[in-house]
Amino acid sequence: MNGKPVTLFRDAPAFAAALPAFGSLLALDVSPRRIGFAGTDAGRRLVTPLATWARRRLDDDLAEIARLVRARDVVAFVVGWPLELDGRRGPSCGRVRSFVGALLRYIVLPLFLQDERLTTAAVEQAIEEGRLSLRPGEPRDHLAAAVILEDALRATGMAASSRPL
Repeated sequence: MNGKPVTLFRDAPAFAAALPAFGSLLALDVSPRRIGFAGTDAGRRLVTPLATWARRRLDDDLAEIARLVRARDVVAFVVGWPLELDGRRGPSCGRVRSFVGALLRYIVLPLFLQDERLTTAAVEQAIEEGRLSLRPGEPRDHLAAAVILEDALRATGMAASSRPL
């Protein structure tokens, strides 16, 4: 061990054990063009889709995340991990891994990589069923981030009591 705290988690129970009792979580759905944000309250009982950020330069993206961390008293991140349907790491995992590395160099907080397979399908199904309404062309990334965060809360045993989707 190099003396630095372990901040990147793929194991849900280990991530949950590393968290303080209170403090909000911030989920990120990272794509090449946008980042969807969703967050919890400090007690981690409610998941809220926040916003979709149009990506710019990496420094701008990280500054926006830092702003959200300060404004929401964030204690940890959950980032969508874009595995292939068969569970293999696809090309998108490398892109997200690179982004996560930059994020953890900029803001040192525990970060959990949550399998994000089928999150877009969950959002699309909610729209089709009329549980969500979006204007044509409106980004859905923040809604996918909310699904990612809900899945992470369930995986860690901190399941949110209400679902936005």
